[in-house]
Amino acid sequence: MQKIMKDELVDILRHRFERGELGRRDVLMGLGLLGVTSLAFSPGPLMAQSKQLVLATWGGDTTKAIEEILGNPFGEVSGLSVVSDTSGPSEGAVQVQASSGSISWDVMLLEYFSSITLGKKGLLGEIEYDIVDRDKVFGGQAHQWGVASHFNSYVMVYDAAHFGDNPPKTWADFFDVEKFPGKHTFPKWMMGILEAALLADGVQPDGLYPLDLDRAFAKVEKLMPHVVSVWGTGAESQQLMLDGDAVMGMLWGTRAILVDRDSEQEVTFTFQDGFLAPDAWGYMKDNPAGAKAANEFIAFTQDPARQVELLRLAGYGPANPEASSLVPDDLKRIDCNQPENRHLMHDLDMEWYSENYATALDRFTALIAS
Repeated sequence: MQKIMKDELVDILRHRFERGELGRRDVLMGLGLLGVTSLAFSPGPLMAQSKQLVLATWGGDTTKAIEEILGNPFGEVSGLSVVSDTSGPSEGAVQVQASSGSISWDVMLLEYFSSITLGKKGLLGEIEYDIVDRDKVFGGQAHQWGVASHFNSYVMVYDAAHFGDNPPKTWADFFDVEKFPGKHTFPKWMMGILEAALLADGVQPDGLYPLDLDRAFAKVEKLMPHVVSVWGTGAESQQLMLDGDAVMGMLWGTRAILVDRDSEQEVTFTFQDGFLAPDAWGYMKDNPAGAKAANEFIAFTQDPARQVELLRLAGYGPANPEASSLVPDDLKRIDCNQPENRHLMHDLDMEWYSENYATALDRFTALIAS
């Protein structure tokens, strides 16, 4: 009797899904409560008939901008219902999705190095470059399983009112607490601050990789007594600078822009010797909406005008070089990929991070916790 009732409930879920009364995530939740996975369907009729495209993002204002500029317009032209899952497509979460037999994500906004790592593990579908344009990406940031969605930066932010006519200009200044006293902050995710430490210690930009972790950690360790907080979210980093808890910090460029604006440039930033890092679009292997839909969405996001709108709403530098000439004058100052800004910065080595991130982060986390 229990099996009959379970089969009946599954059939009801199927029926309501096919009528459009339930979304894919609702179905998967129902299946989970019943102890059934999508693999119980051969060849997965519920998932094959999906009229949804689920975007896995990280939430906040970025997701709102992506929905407005990319998701909803793509839904209109594709006939798919585009919905967001904001639980965050971390490497661990992607692996859980892949192993669960209940894949609910289609396209994901991934850290670029994670798209390399996950692709090598066989968890991502391959980018179809007859649909997606490999040439519409700065710096060749496109590979077998991922393509740059936009660029962010890691930049120095400082309290201009505090430092007056002698603000810090280099990472050597950032680490020189005698010449530039005051509390500091930087990201607990490690990226950027190791490169900054090595530049401050005399390493030339073209000699950064492979990172000399011992040297970088030693430099960071000396700074730690002057660090008020190692931030874990963009909102936290922004508040530390606006509240005056820190007079100098390494922030994401998107947050540096907001601090600069909200303080009326009393707390400002510089792209000088900042670090550029793309995020990447990737999609789950065997995703419910299908590889074609996923690749068509990624291709849709390459439109340069839409990327300029992402810059306006979220502060992300367009990934498509064609967008540069479309950026209005009032936004060029904050666009990390404008030629005059890009040449000041250094590219983070995503291949190095794909191979070394987890091990290096464990060491870094132990250092900042001690």
